[in-house]
Amino acid sequence: MNPFTKIPKIFKNYYFLFGMFFLVWMFLIDSNDVVSQVRMTQKLNGLKAQQEFYINKKVQVLQDKEELSTNKKLLEKFAREKYLMKKPSEDLYVVVSED
Repeated sequence: MNPFTKIPKIFKNYYFLFGMFFLVWMFLIDSNDVVSQVRMTQKLNGLKAQQEFYINKKVQVLQDKEELSTNKKLLEKFAREKYLMKKPSEDLYVVVSED
């Protein structure tokens, strides 16, 4: 008795076998398989979010630069807050809150 007689006819079809081989190859074996495509899409979305963040940050820095170059009081406030600068006759106390 031949063991291949119990196999349905569709599984012996050349086009079906080739199609299944092609799908397995494309989904699992190929260098551009589905898992790789999903990973690359996630990485691309992350990079786009980073790009948007840095573009917004750049705009904010350019606005701050423009404001600091035109407003002397704002420049003094910025130097005191960010770089802890002071006048020679002043004492400076830094208060750090515990979170």
